[in-house]
Amino acid sequence: MDASKVADLKLLVDQCKSNPSIIHTPSLSFFKSYLLSLGAQIPTDPRTDRGGVKMAEPEQHSDDKKPYFSNEEDDDIIESDVELDNNGVVEPDNNPPQKMGDSSVEVTEEKRDAAQSEKLKAMDAISGGKLDEAIDYLTEAIMLNPTSAILYATRASVFVKLSQPNAAIRDADAALKINPDSAKGYKVRGMARAMLGQWEEAASDLHVASKLDYDEEIGSVLKKVEPNAHKIEEHRRKYERLRKERELKRSERQRQQKKAEAQDQEALSAFKDGQVIGVHSTSELEIKLNAAARTSRLMILYFTATWCGPCRFISPLYTSLAAKYAKVVFLKVDIDKGRDVAARWNISSVPTFFFIRNGKEVDKVVGADKTTLESKIAQYAS
Repeated sequence: MDASKVADLKLLVDQCKSNPSIIHTPSLSFFKSYLLSLGAQIPTDPRTDRGGVKMAEPEQHSDDKKPYFSNEEDDDIIESDVELDNNGVVEPDNNPPQKMGDSSVEVTEEKRDAAQSEKLKAMDAISGGKLDEAIDYLTEAIMLNPTSAILYATRASVFVKLSQPNAAIRDADAALKINPDSAKGYKVRGMARAMLGQWEEAASDLHVASKLDYDEEIGSVLKKVEPNAHKIEEHRRKYERLRKERELKRSERQRQQKKAEAQDQEALSAFKDGQVIGVHSTSELEIKLNAAARTSRLMILYFTATWCGPCRFISPLYTSLAAKYAKVVFLKVDIDKGRDVAARWNISSVPTFFFIRNGKEVDKVVGADKTTLESKIAQYAS
């Protein structure tokens, strides 16, 4: 890798160490996905870390806010490479297919004898290292006796020696079609597949061959093939598990989203747009607070009393403002009827107005100040 690129990568890693939150930058989503695919622990995005608070203090209230649904489950899982021993793997041979016999041709005893003679010539050529010549003899033998599995399997073994695995696989397939129990057919096909890096398929063929007719060559090849096949199997299982976990998370996210949508609808039905809603208990207020937070609405909590003159003075304005700002939740608590609510909010004088957003007090007005009340509602409702 270019030295300057390595330096840039090191700089990025150093920045992530000093400020982990930058990993949530949209432009680095590819890097974040890669880290997650490796099983890395990603710090929570501080912009989405929305801790709730209890309603023990008047300034802060618990709420069932809209859940934050991350799109990480929608990102593709990037699989890491499997480290394999690829010694002996060759480039696929793309030569035209070799001549194959016609299995519908009648094979006479004379042709069988002639095919056997050609096979003997091929074996002599193999012993002398004349592999191309051996292929020619075996091809002639196959033309004479296309029903012989051993002829196809033998030619397949020569193709393996010539590093032509695809040709070997074609012949091995033909041998196994004639004789499904051809040990040599499975053995040679397993060796050819190993040459192509098809480790799991190679292991499967070689195991069948060893059961039919084990020899030391099969065992030797399996010693190389099996470790690679096991690594691939473990790798596949790992990512199958990750995808299953991802799918379960996605299903759970969709379930939570549907639940949140239902809760939103329920929350909206709890409001009377354009009207003042009376509250008589802390449990009733809690429901309204959660509903307002879930729907991201501004809420105004007005404490009043029937004997309060300033309250009677400002109540008509409060009612008219509720009609004007229909998307703001206007609540009213009579401190004599809702003593537990008044006690919880430490009300010492009326009228008092609390401005609440997302379950938290953002402002308040004490006294019958029409101008201040109206201006603050306009400010926070915008």
